[in-house]
Amino acid sequence: MSRRAKPERREPIPDVRYQNLYVQEFIHRMMRRGKKSVAQRLMYESLEMIGERSGKNPVEVFELAMKNVGPIMEVRPRRVGGATYQVPMEVPSSRRATLAMRWIIDAAKVRSGKSFPEKLAGELLDASNNLGSAVRKREETHKMAEANRAFSHYRM
Repeated sequence: MSRRAKPERREPIPDVRYQNLYVQEFIHRMMRRGKKSVAQRLMYESLEMIGERSGKNPVEVFELAMKNVGPIMEVRPRRVGGATYQVPMEVPSSRRATLAMRWIIDAAKVRSGKSFPEKLAGELLDASNNLGSAVRKREETHKMAEANRAFSHYRM
């Protein structure tokens, strides 16, 4: 059973330090068990590390990393007759940002290193230079979409 109407999307408030919506959303994605202050501390520590290592504005590096990791195309399963086809589709901007955040956090978790802020800073710096696991994940997604271009006429 589905609901009649979709709930209206709430406007998130920007984060405290940088007044940036993406940083706030990223903090929310990192958060475990409702511990927002812990997630904030980790995020701000890694942004400070990025500032020290790159000498650039850490929020700009972060946004560039997000732009580099966000996929443009992805495949979605679609049943036609008895078969399920992987149909390539464009990714809406909200989902693009969500996927980019998820992939960066997952890539940072599996990185070898010391503390989580160091791993996250490393992954964000790599992503801003088009390197790292999160960017590789985007490339794989694009390859899948390219390989299944023959089924693009099954778009939803």
